[in-house]
Amino acid sequence: MMAFGSRLWAIGLLLLATIVFFDHDSTSAQTGASAREASADLPGVHLWYTDSGGSGAPVVFVHAATGSSRVWDYQRPAFTAKGYRVITYDRRGFGRSTIDSAGPQPGTGADDLRALLDHLKIDRVHLVGTAAGGFVAWDFALSFPQRLRSLVVASSIGGVQDEEYLDLQRRLRPPEFGAMPPDIRELGPSYRASNQAGWERWKELEHTARPNGTPPAQTFRNKVTFAMIETIKVPTLLLTGDADPFAPPPVMRMFAARVKGSQSIVIPEAGHSAYWEQPEIFNRAVLEFLAKH
Repeated sequence: MMAFGSRLWAIGLLLLATIVFFDHDSTSAQTGASAREASADLPGVHLWYTDSGGSGAPVVFVHAATGSSRVWDYQRPAFTAKGYRVITYDRRGFGRSTIDSAGPQPGTGADDLRALLDHLKIDRVHLVGTAAGGFVAWDFALSFPQRLRSLVVASSIGGVQDEEYLDLQRRLRPPEFGAMPPDIRELGPSYRASNQAGWERWKELEHTARPNGTPPAQTFRNKVTFAMIETIKVPTLLLTGDADPFAPPPVMRMFAARVKGSQSIVIPEAGHSAYWEQPEIFNRAVLEFLAKH
């Protein structure tokens, strides 16, 4: 664990020292293999998804509460280029997914994901969840561990319900924090200072992520606690940005200490949207991890 983390940390520092901030505009981000887009008719939802296809190991990306499947523009080409079958989807109530009132509501994110995998006839996947998508990832790992090859959780407070942990979260983010615009909360100051085009693109995607207003608050299959997190056996990678106010490095380490054999990395000069702010470092870290599992 320490050797992996140290090596990735060195990679991050090297990139930080040698790369002038890239202008990740929307055109360069969306190059790469085109993916099939479709809607899966699942219990209670018509779930919109993209699927690059192919025979490679499938990797499923689960977006944050401020995004949709469109936020993975910087990941799709990088992961398909390495031979993976890349799947992204709009969670219930987000993006182009629509509610089916004839089905169960609000459902759980873990059950929606399992139903999508069954629809695609996929047995086991590498699962990557960021922020609120990490809530779904933890709940899925606790509910259906046999469906996972590996688990990656980035920049997420995890949905843990231990009272001491909830109290910590309240101290980290008082009511004044929630009053700030989403982009100020979720993009680090380094990114906002260096990449105006990327900042504007992130805001555009955030504004279109919830076309029908606030999505339904989905329930969870499990009341997630640190005691439950300790039962996870699947290979796990944890990431966060060094400027993430939601899941700063000490919070990430709380999870890393409880998942036996987990690996972790702090991404330099990144806030809560590390996958978007530092995609080269994020992608390199995740791809190196997946290659081992």
